[in-house]
Amino acid sequence: MKKFAIFCLLILVVLSTTMVGCDTNEGKIRLNEVTHSIFYAPLYIAMNKGYFEDYGIEIELTNGGGSDQSMTALLSNSADIALLGPETAVYVASQGREDLPVVFGQLTKRDGSFIISKENKTFSWNDLIGKEILGGRTGGMPAMTLEYVLKNKGIFDQVNINYDVAFNNMTAAFIGGTGDYMTTFEPTGSTLEKNNQAYIATSVGLEAGEVPFTTFMATSSYLEDNPELIKNFLKAIMKGYNYLTTANIDDVVNALLPSFADSDREIIKSSLQNYIDIDAWVATPIMTQSSYDKLLDIMTMSGTLEERIPFSDIVDNTYAQEVINDMIAS
Repeated sequence: MKKFAIFCLLILVVLSTTMVGCDTNEGKIRLNEVTHSIFYAPLYIAMNKGYFEDYGIEIELTNGGGSDQSMTALLSNSADIALLGPETAVYVASQGREDLPVVFGQLTKRDGSFIISKENKTFSWNDLIGKEILGGRTGGMPAMTLEYVLKNKGIFDQVNINYDVAFNNMTAAFIGGTGDYMTTFEPTGSTLEKNNQAYIATSVGLEAGEVPFTTFMATSSYLEDNPELIKNFLKAIMKGYNYLTTANIDDVVNALLPSFADSDREIIKSSLQNYIDIDAWVATPIMTQSSYDKLLDIMTMSGTLEERIPFSDIVDNTYAQEVINDMIAS
């Protein structure tokens, strides 16, 4: 629990010393993403197809390299919007602070990480028994979802989950010899496979089922000050999702290429297909009460949540619902 405690302390420091009012630059959004992954394909499609520009929005994209850092960027006013796991908003709300981060749109509906093995063989979850797996930060959604699956399989106490390797360093540590397995997002898994360094064994998200895994957040004050900007942002994301689900996969790969210059078409296509196969994305940005309840169940099971924070404290579906209503009306 040490890293979780450090995360909470970091949030408290940020809230008490750097929370300031938003200086809105109309039309420009500073967006911080928790990591750079094809898991977030609708966002990159919206950027590369010009959908944000259609609504007069300029996106300034930065990478947080983990939910704790992305939340810090949001709370310190280094970002206007953050794309990260909703568990971080629950942690901050539990501190009882004002002008809290609020989820205004959901992007993915299950864990986007895959179990990566150093051996190319048919995988069974029992293969993890007695092994070390790099699982991410304590209290982060990838680690908690992995724990949830292992507990449901009845093998949690027989697996050594390594929480000590920083998110951005996991792949290097794994290839360097740390751990027998790790969890990672695409395109890392497909890249490792192409280089014959490691192999995708299975999907964590497919086994865990649906849960609100990645969401767009902003502070309450930013949402109140920029309602039309927020709605137009979601409209662009919806256009990106619609293109993803209706266009030929090769055309979707073309739309993603500018955001993944270090990956070739083969890797992007493989990564994209892996996420299509697990039905990774939500059809609308509205988060449901039932999915939020499952999130809290997973957090409670992990031991990181003592008090269940009300849905209304974390999620504001007003903007997403208006976007859906506008799209239906048009």
